[in-house]
Amino acid sequence: MKKKSLLLLILGLVMSMFLVACGGDDTSDSDNSGNDGGSDSEQDDSGSDDAGSASGEQVLNLIEASQIPTMDSVMATDAVAFQWLNETMEGLYRLDENTTPVPAIADGDPVVSEDGLEWTVTLREDAVWSNSDPVTAHDFVFAWRRAVNPETGSEYGPFMMNGVLKNAEAISNGEAEVDTLGVEATSDYELKITLEKPVPYFHSLLTFGTYLPQNEAFVTEKGSDYALNSENLLYNGPFVLTEWNPTGENANQWTLVKNEDYWDKDNVKLENINVSIVKETSTGVNLYNTGEIDRAGLSAEYVAQYAGTEDYRTLGEAVLFYLKFNHDNEFLSNINVRKAIAMTIGKQGLVDVILANGSLVSNGAVPSSFTSHPDTGEDFREINGDLIVEDKEAAKEYWATALEELGTDTVELGYLGGDSEVAQEMDAYIKNQLEGNLEGLTVEVTSVPFEERISRDENSEYDIQNSGWGPDYLDPSTWLNMWTSDSPYMTMNYNNEEYDTLVHEANNELITDLTARYENFLEAEKVLMEDAAIAPLYQRSRAYLWRPSVKGVISNPMGADFTYKYAYIEE
Repeated sequence: MKKKSLLLLILGLVMSMFLVACGGDDTSDSDNSGNDGGSDSEQDDSGSDDAGSASGEQVLNLIEASQIPTMDSVMATDAVAFQWLNETMEGLYRLDENTTPVPAIADGDPVVSEDGLEWTVTLREDAVWSNSDPVTAHDFVFAWRRAVNPETGSEYGPFMMNGVLKNAEAISNGEAEVDTLGVEATSDYELKITLEKPVPYFHSLLTFGTYLPQNEAFVTEKGSDYALNSENLLYNGPFVLTEWNPTGENANQWTLVKNEDYWDKDNVKLENINVSIVKETSTGVNLYNTGEIDRAGLSAEYVAQYAGTEDYRTLGEAVLFYLKFNHDNEFLSNINVRKAIAMTIGKQGLVDVILANGSLVSNGAVPSSFTSHPDTGEDFREINGDLIVEDKEAAKEYWATALEELGTDTVELGYLGGDSEVAQEMDAYIKNQLEGNLEGLTVEVTSVPFEERISRDENSEYDIQNSGWGPDYLDPSTWLNMWTSDSPYMTMNYNNEEYDTLVHEANNELITDLTARYENFLEAEKVLMEDAAIAPLYQRSRAYLWRPSVKGVISNPMGADFTYKYAYIEE
């Protein structure tokens, strides 16, 4: 296959997978990043297609639901970190408003070998770090090696690079030297990337935060202090983070300032972005109404109040929320317990009454409007249909069988949830559904901050967890890889050999057979749902009060929820 035709194949696959645009101010917590998102960028809602011009003070005031856990791109795992890395750092490519990877630090599209294994990227020579050092190919080599080095302890490095970059898995397992990773600076401004196998979605993967560069001299100099606060960071993106100190007096706020050394600064209109942590929806709405912030997430009670007004916006996302089960738990290791829990929750009531923001009931492990069959174009969710649906009578039967098998008439389970207002309302609703429908079940809810929930999740310190996930790249494997027994995100202690085989075949032997690969993913989801490995709840949409004067914000399908590089204020 010629270089050009292979590249077109790869880009064609990426563009055939579409998502639904994602949202921003969190009214419910999610695990990763990664993101949340979609290629239908909802420009009418976000203002990213408005052909206006900046006027008035170019200051954007926003809120977040939680602190930034880290600004070290190698260590980042969640949506908040990737959001602000996206604004202050820049990798080889960015996603534009059409979900197309476009050159950023790269000076043009990659050159791909005939077999799809070697990617050569030329870098622009006018990009600099905020200390005036040039951004070079060596910065990418250093960061990527650091991401897979087991001594670093990165979660996303192995997750995003194993099986993708040559030798990444062997390195992360301690079986090969770090300098054998498939990335090489052939000159200061040319990067040669060698893949383990052809990866259909690699171009889009290069836009993700784990693939950002890092300045080796600066990171080495700072040592353990690197990225702990804004004074211990370097930036090469549209904005510079200032006044960010998670352990200081002003830990609940930070500011971004336009980066005057950024290579594309002429296309950056905002001068400042001010961010404050606000967990309560009512507080956010009050701040919006008094003009102190420019966007506020809405819960159900406020949707009814503001729907139809000029400031009301909704954004649908390819973000799924579901209950994670710790399969090591003596009760949750029983498939009938899991099925009873998964089928007894009133999901329609959850989205209509508790959320009331356009979110959709989810009955599978892959969202709707996310990816389509390479031959027929049919949506993944339409093909597999509803796999776990609400059925309270069936749930009671599974529950009775489970109690008999377990030899008990009472079950106590812990439930790990978020501490935001909406998260707590949702968790209370689910607790009521479970205890009200499954006789003998007691659910103890623990509501913790996002950072603590991440820590507990990593250590499998939960029985049931209300969890969310958005795509990290444009491919079904961004979902289905999570539940393989060898996934770094397998904190549920779930293991199904048939499931593992289907997913591993899709990612290896079938990687270039797009049809067979897709069929494996479809079958894998069926196995996962037949096991009730998780209990799908809903596919998120988010409702906002959004200042009409805020224009040019792009909603992303992966990584950061939003891109503010092109945002501006039009008074």
